[in-house]
Amino acid sequence: MAGSIDPLREQFDAFKALPRDQPIHMLNLIRLNKLAQYPEGHPNHGKGMSGLDAYREYGRTSAEVFSRVGGHQVWVGKPETVVTGPADERWDLAFIAAYPNAGAFLAMVTDPGYREHVKHRQAAVEDSRLIRMAPREAGEGFGE
Repeated sequence: MAGSIDPLREQFDAFKALPRDQPIHMLNLIRLNKLAQYPEGHPNHGKGMSGLDAYREYGRTSAEVFSRVGGHQVWVGKPETVVTGPADERWDLAFIAAYPNAGAFLAMVTDPGYREHVKHRQAAVEDSRLIRMAPREAGEGFGE
């Protein structure tokens, strides 16, 4: 079964239907390919790059547009084990990226330069989850 790498059209439409003028956080869970899967014709095809190296290239090359739209990381952690959930599920990277609003995220993913940089992410990722969240102040108890 193929992993989730890019959003399906209906998922992206649901994202765009939500308010665009409010701050958002994007939870990212990433499982990497052992070897990057660049398509034929890409300069990195057949170079034997690891998925991690390709993901790092994605981060390095997309950093300018991420910053330009006002994005920044607010949390990053190293997944260690699944405590609740499918026993065979594993994630290599986990982080939360913040954007001043959903419009900024849309500006990033439609930026012509970013559309080239995202090819590194597509080569790097075996499976992923990208979950839009509305940030709020934490309360005293779990889920508050």
